[in-house]
Amino acid sequence: MAAALVGASIVLVCAFGLLNGFRDASNAVALTVRTRALTPGIAVVLTAGFNVLGTLAGAWLLRAFGTVFVTVPAGSGGLTALAAALVAATLWGVYGWWKGYPSSSTHALVGGLIGATVASAILGGHLPGGLDQVFWLAIGLPLILSPLLAFGAAFVLTPAVTWMVRHTQPSQAHAGLRAAQSVGAAIVAFGHGLQDGQRLVALLVLSTLGSGASFDHVPVWAAVLGALALGAGTLAGGWRITYTLSHRLVRMDPLRAFVSQLVTSAMLAFGSLGLHMPLSTTHTVVASVLGAGVNQDYSSVNGPLVVRLIRFWLVAPLATAALGLVFALAFAPLAGLR
Repeated sequence: MAAALVGASIVLVCAFGLLNGFRDASNAVALTVRTRALTPGIAVVLTAGFNVLGTLAGAWLLRAFGTVFVTVPAGSGGLTALAAALVAATLWGVYGWWKGYPSSSTHALVGGLIGATVASAILGGHLPGGLDQVFWLAIGLPLILSPLLAFGAAFVLTPAVTWMVRHTQPSQAHAGLRAAQSVGAAIVAFGHGLQDGQRLVALLVLSTLGSGASFDHVPVWAAVLGALALGAGTLAGGWRITYTLSHRLVRMDPLRAFVSQLVTSAMLAFGSLGLHMPLSTTHTVVASVLGAGVNQDYSSVNGPLVVRLIRFWLVAPLATAALGLVFALAFAPLAGLR
């Protein structure tokens, strides 16, 4: 039974990684495709490649710093909780994709883990300490701070970049900004791999070693498998969410798209290398798009859609916590728990 639980957990982590890449591909490709900086096919291939590279680099960071936000109970209860959380986060991700809503896979996963560990405690297991800290570090602070910082930075930088190109012909300025966007898309994809890919690798290690996992030595197979899952999912595109970001949310031009990608790239790199915090790529991209978009002389932001997105973000960890609780209780007999 233990081997079956390990195998099931690895499969679920890979499925979660595929969905993560599938949904979050839009974060890097939406703006470049919208402004015609890259064709959809080239943008997706470029994003997938840099997602893979970012995941491999994230595995090195995981080994170097040895810290991870995921906490699961010990023994078979921990694998059951992990499986329940992955199922909950995956189902919520599919629902979000169907609605065309960009949302954080990390927040959904953490919500599912919290619900699943509470279920483990209900069944008589040991409730891991520090769940409140995990909630605030992985959900609360990033949910509040990263969108506000991204919005503010994009809002301030938009007139600054406009001033810098004020004497350039619009056609020349847009050509240069589109070229910069191509580089920006690669950096955003690399940052996404650093953030989300690192968590995939950590989940694969936890699936095999349980709560006593040490990240001093990250297996090569875990890094490669996580990178392939994220890259393969990215190649699928996730065009529903891409359409929301590039057409429904804001009327975007090359200058503001460049500002959004610049802010997102800087924040993801700083979050991974400087803060070692799980910043949401999706929340950062959406907030920076809004910050650049509202700084225009004409109405360009879809206000009702923004309200629905914020509501969806707030509900996500609560909904996946409830799903994680239900699935953990349902999976308990399979793991021999009562």
